[in-house]
Amino acid sequence: MKMKKCPKCGKYTLKDFCSECNEKSVTVKPPRFSPVDKYGKYRRALKKAKM
Repeated sequence: MKMKKCPKCGKYTLKDFCSECNEKSVTVKPPRFSPVDKYGKYRRALKKAKM
């Protein structure tokens, strides 16, 4: 599951089509790498919850 963005309205979603304007969403570029992982605990918690 990857984060996607609607090119028309700019809304972020995980779905293939935007819920606002029904436009096909596209994958976004990955965030820049930083040794200080501000959101690491959230990613690990989400990954653990899926297991």
